[in-house]
Amino acid sequence: MALFGTGMLITLTEVKARDERDFNEWYNREHIDERVNLPGFHRARRYVALRGSPKYLATYECDSVNDLATPGYLALLANQTPWSQAVMAKFTHFHRLTLRLQIDLTHGVGGAVTAVRFVPDPARRRPLIEWLRDIALPKAIQRPGMLGAAVGENDLEIANAPVQEKSMDHPRADEVEWVVLLEGAEPAATGAAARLLFKPSALKPFGVEAAPIIGTYRLLYGNQR
Repeated sequence: MALFGTGMLITLTEVKARDERDFNEWYNREHIDERVNLPGFHRARRYVALRGSPKYLATYECDSVNDLATPGYLALLANQTPWSQAVMAKFTHFHRLTLRLQIDLTHGVGGAVTAVRFVPDPARRRPLIEWLRDIALPKAIQRPGMLGAAVGENDLEIANAPVQEKSMDHPRADEVEWVVLLEGAEPAATGAAARLLFKPSALKPFGVEAAPIIGTYRLLYGNQR
């Protein structure tokens, strides 16, 4: 089964060790369910890092990336629940990506995902999509333990839609970051596929100057409607 739509929000978060218990309870008992029930949203999953950082990753699937900039959604960001405000005030790291999905080769739900993040030259996006769709991702999916993959491109206009200073979702995106999500049954499989296929030398033809950021995560909790 493919993803639930062509839009995805990804958040990468960390808190201090003393705050993790409340952070995890908030995510599992309030935040995921609240977001899943928003118009346009369908499924959310959260993960913890086994290798790489930030420590926590969450994905939210929606009909379209435009669902991440509706008046109702932006009003919610500006008026968080008391528990949300208390937890978000303790974030030590927060990175937010509003993705327009370019490739969806997913298959079911795996227990692990490896996220590969990089910034290519915008002028080379078409060759990048073709390489990912026709060469890199099919090769990754064929490896034992792999289940599927997806690619998203951060939409800066959507990413910068929140305007409330008090929200942790305050605009801060200034470059078009891409994310490849490699999903599998086991973290060893997704991590190995990422390290093999997304070496700096493989991404250099697409204008990627810095080494990609790679993190491997195991599933903690998810919900959908």
